[in-house]
Amino acid sequence: MAETVFTPSLEGMKHVKAENGVILTKPFLDVCKQILPVLDKFGAAMALVKTDIGGNITRLETKYSSDPSKYEHLYSMVQEEVQNKTAKGSSSCTNGLLWLTRAMDFLVELFCNLLEHADWTMTQACTDSYTKTLKKFHGWLASSSFTVAMRLAPNRDKFMEVISGTGDINADIERFCTTFSPFLKENHDFLARVGLDDMKAS
Repeated sequence: MAETVFTPSLEGMKHVKAENGVILTKPFLDVCKQILPVLDKFGAAMALVKTDIGGNITRLETKYSSDPSKYEHLYSMVQEEVQNKTAKGSSSCTNGLLWLTRAMDFLVELFCNLLEHADWTMTQACTDSYTKTLKKFHGWLASSSFTVAMRLAPNRDKFMEVISGTGDINADIERFCTTFSPFLKENHDFLARVGLDDMKAS
């Protein structure tokens, strides 16, 4: 079967929602994990992002594992923290979900850029998506580190060749962006309803 690096995550997205439309914790985190190998293909340019995503997945997974039936639904851990007034803590699951969602926003925007702007270099595509997503929430230090890292972005043609595998990479990127974006929007809408979607990096 023809496969690209996106094949596992596209398959996983089919299981993110329960029959009643609620986002499930483990399937959502699994999809995020399945995107990490894509980041490996970027090399040093995405090392920061990958570490950040990995750390937030681990934080949420640890909480989920402590009581899988209690935390089966992704937002249950946030609702608990809101009730306990611990949601704004830097090590909270709410903070983890927020930054995980923002990092995924960045990646979706980046791959949309690669589809829509065939003439852009990888650095241009990365910088544009960073400006549209993460930059407004980052302090000076994080923003500077990111800008430096983006200069290490790989050659675009080589990168596309590496992630293509044996499948239709453009079709898979489009499916990834259109299928994953609504889940991320749902996360933001939920976090906004509890007043926590605009937290900045400390």
